[in-house]
This record gives sequence, structure tokens and C-alpha cells, in this order.
Amino acid sequence: MSGTAEIPVSAQPSTGRRSFMAGYGTWIVVAAVIVALPHIFDSGLALSMMSVMGTMIIFALSYNMLLGQTGLLSFGHAVFFGIGGFFTVNLMNWLAGGEVPMPLMVFPLVGGLAGLVFGIVLGAIATRRAGTAFAMITLGIGELVASSALILRTFFGGEEGISTDRTDLIQPFGITFGPQIEVYYLIGAWCFVSMAAMYAITRTPFGRICNAVRENPQRVSFIGYNTQTVRFVSFSLSGLFAGVAGGLAAINFEIMNSMQMGAAESGAVILMTYIGGIGNFTGPIIGAILVTYLQFTLSDITPVWQLYFGLFFIAIVMFAPNGIAGILMAQEPLIRIGRFHRVAPSYLLAILPALVALAGFSLMVEMTYRLSVRGSAMIFLYMNMDARSPLPWLIAIVLFAGGGWLFLLGARKVGQIYGEAL
Repeated sequence: MSGTAEIPVSAQPSTGRRSFMAGYGTWIVVAAVIVALPHIFDSGLALSMMSVMGTMIIFALSYNMLLGQTGLLSFGHAVFFGIGGFFTVNLMNWLAGGEVPMPLMVFPLVGGLAGLVFGIVLGAIATRRAGTAFAMITLGIGELVASSALILRTFFGGEEGISTDRTDLIQPFGITFGPQIEVYYLIGAWCFVSMAAMYAITRTPFGRICNAVRENPQRVSFIGYNTQTVRFVSFSLSGLFAGVAGGLAAINFEIMNSMQMGAAESGAVILMTYIGGIGNFTGPIIGAILVTYLQFTLSDITPVWQLYFGLFFIAIVMFAPNGIAGILMAQEPLIRIGRFHRVAPSYLLAILPALVALAGFSLMVEMTYRLSVRGSAMIFLYMNMDARSPLPWLIAIVLFAGGGWLFLLGARKVGQIYGEAL
């Protein structure tokens, strides 16, 4: 009896710790990463970039509630981002001076409530249809609201937008939100809470029904669920979180304008979600981080960075329809059976030729741009070149054609090795 009594005493706490870590370990790591990042990347540019990344993560995840979870392709999701931001920035101005005890920390909730209300109103119209009709309705709503922002100047500020001062509010605990690091931690906290909330929604029966509506709406109707109601609730909740993201953007930039609720912003969130991967919860997070990083860095390297951006999106849709998260998740079976190390070196057969082809293509793009403006002298990869000389063009064509051909051969070989390893 004594021996049998000792086993549960020693085993139960261990089982409990394993269960706790299995359930919450990932979120503890995420929280630790959010706290630690400013201590690793402490420059002003890094803090600004990470603040935008946190905002875009919420925005992309909110869009994935529509597209990835419910199968609704929306071209007007930035409406809720902008509405949330404008309500936040206007309320900040109305309460400026700190006479009303409403700290800055809760203002993203104002944006979220505004996004939710407009999500309910617009969702009652848009979710009456699905598929292509829904996409066209959201496109029309997006253009309608964006153009209305230029007319209703009192609330939206016209082309100049509405600016504010985040330090002109009540300052609890001496936190002024003047330094960027204080804004970063505010965005980080809201990003963590929003991620956890949206993940929790995916684990509920409602989240499962959303997946079922995405896969087979006819069968969902057959078992007694109203698919329009499911689409409406999902649309409204995505507006809530997009509004939170808009509120955080207003606090971060201290200005909102009509462009932040237009087609370009809606297109950006589609790019983030697709590039990261719509089939996995981590996909939009990866996409938001990567796209924001490229927006910050590529714009300093080349004036035609948006061209590369669009081509990157096309490449992802053609060669990796499940996005970057899909590529990473495809390695999980190999890791589970202990054969990843056998396949990993073969990936170089595709990656290296792809980089060569990319270099050749980039050289052609940069020379074409240089010829379209004044002058032909240029620097590419730290090398001086003349865009009018035939030699750089010949090198670029050889690199692009040769690298592309080797990439196709390498990708086929990698697929064969991957299949044999499984």
C-alpha cells in the first residue's frame, strides 16, 4: 500500500505541470517574446516596426476570421480598420486635457466597439450573399465608405485626416506614452489579448461551424444551421478585432486619414493573409510580420518595391497556395517520424537556383526602371553597372533563365525526396 500510495503523490504534480505546459506553454512563450523583443532590438526604427507588426497581426487575424475560417473573400475589410481608428482619434481629441479619467490603454476598445457596430450594420447587408456576390458587395461598401470619408470632413478630416496627441490624456502611474517603447508595450498587450481571444473563438463550436460553412454550406444548412447567421456573426466579430487594430494604429501614428480605409489597405491585408497562409492560425501572423518588414526595408532599397511585392504574392499563390505556414506545417510529419534531417539538405536544390533566378530578374527590373528615368548608371548588389550596356542584360537573362530552369528541376527532385521520406 505504501508503494502504491507513493506513485500518485509523485506522479500527479508532474502530470499537472505537463498538462499546464501543453495547454498554455505556447502562450507563455509568446508573452515572453513580446516582453523581450525591445531588449534585443532597441533602436527607434525597430520599436516602430514592431509596433506596426503588432497592429497588423491583429488586422490580419481578423481578416482570417472571414477568409480562412468562414471562406468569405472580402475586398473592404479596411473599412473597419479605418472606422475604429477614426472613432479612437476623435475621442482622444474630445477628451484631450485629461479632465475625463479615461486612460489611453482602453481607447483601442473604443475602436473595437465602433468596428463591431459597423460590422453588424454592414454585415446585415453583405452576408445575405456568399461567394462572388459577397466579394463584390464588400468592394462596393469599401469604396462607398472611403469616398464618404472625403465628404464628411468634420469627422474624417478630408484628405488631411485627423491628427491627435496621445500624451494629452490622463496619465495613470506616470505613463505618458510619449516614448515609443511605452506604445510598443501597449500594442503588444492588446496584440496578445486579441490573438488569444481569436484563437479561443476558433476552438469553440461556433468556430467549427464557421469551418463547416467554408467547406460545405449546403450540408450545414441540411443539418439545421442558418449559414447566413454564421456568416453574419463571423463578419461582425472580424469587424470588432479590425477596429481594435485601427484604434492601435491611431494611437501609434497619432493621425488617421481616408487612405487607411481604402482599397490599398484592404489589398494589403489580403496579401498578408495569403502570403502567411489562410489554412493555419499562425499564417496571418507570419504574413503580417514578413510583409511589414518588407514594407519597411524594401522601400529604402528600391523605388519599385511594390512590384516585387506583387510578384511575391503571385509566386506564393502559384507555388505555395497554403502560404508560408503551409510550407512549415508540411515538415511536421517528417519531424514526427525523425526523417527531417534526411530531406532538409535537398531543399537547397530548389532554394539556391531560386535565389539566382531572383537576382537575374531583379537586375532586369532595376535596369528597366533606371532607363525609364534620367541616367543609366546604377549600383546593383554593390556593383557599378550601366543599364545601356548589353553585358548586364545578357548576365541578367542568363541568371534568370538558368536559375529558373534549375529551380524547376530542383523542386521536382525535392518533391520526389519528400515523398520517399514519408
